[in-house]
Amino acid sequence: MKAFRSLRILISISRTETPFSKTHLPQNFTRRSYSAQANLDEPTSVNGDSVFDSSQYSIEDPVKKPKQQPNWEKGYRERVERELFPQEKQSSEEKDRSRILAKALLEAALESADDELGDGEVREEYQKSLNVGIIGPPNAGKSSLTNFMVGTKVAAASRKTNTTTHEVLGVLTKGDTQVCFFDTPGLMLKKSGYGYKDIKARVQNAWTSVDLFDVLIVMFDVHRHLTCPDSRVVRLITYMGEEANPKQKRILCMNKVDLVEKKKDLLKVAEEFQNLPAYERYFMISGLKGSGVKDLSQYLMDQAVTKPWEEDPFTMSEEVMKNISLEVVRERLLDHVHQEVPYGVEHRLVDWREQRDGSLRIEQHLITPKLSQRKILVGKSGSKIGRIGIEANEELRRIMNRKVHLILKVLLK
Repeated sequence: MKAFRSLRILISISRTETPFSKTHLPQNFTRRSYSAQANLDEPTSVNGDSVFDSSQYSIEDPVKKPKQQPNWEKGYRERVERELFPQEKQSSEEKDRSRILAKALLEAALESADDELGDGEVREEYQKSLNVGIIGPPNAGKSSLTNFMVGTKVAAASRKTNTTTHEVLGVLTKGDTQVCFFDTPGLMLKKSGYGYKDIKARVQNAWTSVDLFDVLIVMFDVHRHLTCPDSRVVRLITYMGEEANPKQKRILCMNKVDLVEKKKDLLKVAEEFQNLPAYERYFMISGLKGSGVKDLSQYLMDQAVTKPWEEDPFTMSEEVMKNISLEVVRERLLDHVHQEVPYGVEHRLVDWREQRDGSLRIEQHLITPKLSQRKILVGKSGSKIGRIGIEANEELRRIMNRKVHLILKVLLK
């Protein structure tokens, strides 16, 4: 995975900014970085009232987890197993065949005990892997689909537009196959056909990564398309489907079908884009409720190729957990702070530390450019930032299955 990310970074740095073309769009971008150490250039507090510590709010401690267990809540993963990979009933003949196979495998394992694998482990030569990129206009449901497929929250999902500000990684491992999902920021095309030159890195990062995935999912909100079609979204779908990439398979996902009352209208939308040669398959799904996601996941599992896994199937890496902590806080921030205020807040992870008792200390700073915005974010007597901290802390404890001390500080730039 590090090699895959390094490749995208080197490609983006080596390219110079050129007009929009069929092969790539604006190239220069800056990836968001996370640091477990305090930044030397961290802005200081203007006065004592500008810092609010959410750790002062007590939350009941969960039961301590046993050692060497997956570092996520099993309930999240169980939903994926239940929804996407239901257990089928076996006939008596199949059961007999399974017992014979199990006996043969047991004998083989006893003969080579030194080379025995743990439960759920797969030999490297038998591992299959697939990198899947998810692109589409803002608020199309990309993050909701990623969270559902992975089985836990890895990306912030909100009703507000432009919730995702950087590329987010989610990993699904089933049997000998691992699928890595890359949730990207929303993309749009102007009437001229050129990509928006957003000063933020999210759009440039998404365009740079488009051609690097094994499978590319182009997603849009089919309910919004039927009620209030957007020409910019149509141009994006058409552009991505006009010319096929021999090294990449592209599929078109019509999301939020649960909101469409007349299901016959979905066929009209499918016919509208059926003449685009780059799309190999069309899927009608609901990323939030899971409708149609089972077929999509099975298609992706079938596309996996023999390749060593890039992520640990049992535990989340520290980089992924840091990203999740930022995404959870950002989601709560968007839920409780409105208008343009949350988009102007600079969000930093300044400390990530494991304590001796196994708990995790996370410190994040929310930096506002204006004093008025700081007051809105803090709330009366720290009520708003305190509420954000409590809800985010509870969810992080459920996701990471351990005690978490979340400290949020509001600073003035």
